[in-house]
Amino acid sequence: MSRIAFVFPGQGAQYFGMGKDFYENNTDSRKVYDKASAMLGIDMAKLCFEENDRLNITEYTQIGLLTTELAMLEAVKGCHVIPEVTAGLSLGEYSALVAAGKMDMEDAIKVVRQRGILMQKAVPTGGAMAAVLGLSGETVFQICKGIDGIVELANYNCPGQIVISGEEKSVAEAGKALKAAGAKSVMPLKVSGPFHSSMLKAAGEKLGEVLEDVHFSHSSIPYVSNTIAEYVEDETKIKDLLIRQVSSGVKWEPSIRLMLQMGIDTFIEIGPGRTLSGFLKRIDRSAKAINIGKYEDLNKLQLKD
Repeated sequence: MSRIAFVFPGQGAQYFGMGKDFYENNTDSRKVYDKASAMLGIDMAKLCFEENDRLNITEYTQIGLLTTELAMLEAVKGCHVIPEVTAGLSLGEYSALVAAGKMDMEDAIKVVRQRGILMQKAVPTGGAMAAVLGLSGETVFQICKGIDGIVELANYNCPGQIVISGEEKSVAEAGKALKAAGAKSVMPLKVSGPFHSSMLKAAGEKLGEVLEDVHFSHSSIPYVSNTIAEYVEDETKIKDLLIRQVSSGVKWEPSIRLMLQMGIDTFIEIGPGRTLSGFLKRIDRSAKAINIGKYEDLNKLQLKD
């Protein structure tokens, strides 16, 4: 019998039209979009389904992506698949918390809307991120340490792929040094801020104020915090981890390896794109990845509602 983890992608997975087929074909999915629209005063269907100039700005990316993932999650629930553990890359951790029963959907929508606004305001300009391919995390760390200004390791995605984040000039200088050290490529990312760097620490602290009124529930399903790459069952730890997550590096590869060590053999990626499934295959080719990004993908779960 498969031992299943639900995993959820973060920023960068979004695209115009994401989730539209779930909205059109699944009543429970539609209710999620309608609920978020009513709560926030934003037409979530228009934001996610129609081409616009907002979806790739983090203030809107975050809530659009969360809403889409939660809508897809509702459809997956209708297939009667229950995870043993959940995890999400950065923003995806909020979807993971809802899937694990540790956070209400309404609270997740409220918090993520504010998270996006706070992170956008914290560093409106002057920040950058880049994906480094072909070097180890230790090599990238040592090179970045020697660069003037702020440039830090933001994501440990999978073997041979590290994301750096910080001041635009420093990220560019680090890119030159990393290429000279043998990096296969250093690709600037299309993001609107230096996420998961110390430049976002103030945003994390302000997020703590938003989280003050949020109740985290005890549940039988743990989630893996990618801030510390550990199983979290104690709900009293969640608030601090979500605050730290804003400015801390994302330990995705260590999180996946931990779940593999704990016996997880099937990872169901719920959300647009196939980013996490791609990472998984580079971490352990023997692990099974099932991507649920289109409504027809529910057929892969064999019990389409």
